[in-house]
Amino acid sequence: MTSVVPHATAPLSGSALQQLRRHIAKQRRQSSRFAQQRAAQRVLAQLRFFLDRTRQSIMRAGIYLDAFGEIRTQALIQECFKRNIKVFLPKVCAMNQRLVWVEISKHQYQNHRFTKHRLGMYEPMATRGQPISKLDLVIMPLVICDTTGSRVGMGGGFYDKTLSIAPKRPIRLGLAHEFQYIAENIQRAPWDQSLDALVTPKNAIFSNAHSKKLSA
Repeated sequence: MTSVVPHATAPLSGSALQQLRRHIAKQRRQSSRFAQQRAAQRVLAQLRFFLDRTRQSIMRAGIYLDAFGEIRTQALIQECFKRNIKVFLPKVCAMNQRLVWVEISKHQYQNHRFTKHRLGMYEPMATRGQPISKLDLVIMPLVICDTTGSRVGMGGGFYDKTLSIAPKRPIRLGLAHEFQYIAENIQRAPWDQSLDALVTPKNAIFSNAHSKKLSA
């Protein structure tokens, strides 16, 4: 596991950042089934090491249901069930476009108790959920992440809106393919919420501010 030093380059922003987001999102969607399976297996191996080191503090984990070529989370969810970690899935609240977190049992997960959101991702069927501050760990999807932990998503802002009002801060861990992790810094807006760590098939990368806390 590594900690990284940001590059001293002009931050990506505006049209250049949007163009890169579209390019990487397309590349992610076009990943082959084999590449997706291999990436998911390697990410799980990294996450097992992380969960072993934090077993006393991670009891409630929020995990996304993958879509659009995101790193697959099925095996990770099953791993959490094996470890008796409670699993919560995100659901978009129509009123404020923030996320609530619905606990799901192994039986419910295996029986695909989900509905499809209008944007294309799947959500739990329940209408009520817990605030993100009730979680110890939140596993986040992304399109791009830089060396400082700045994250770019699909553009809905669901995670940023949700985390910005959380009174208690869960560990924020992003999952990404190698090509989603970039050396250039991303221009961070005031409302953007950064990651504590990024896990890729080859590395677990901690932002400098949190490397000691997470690797201790």
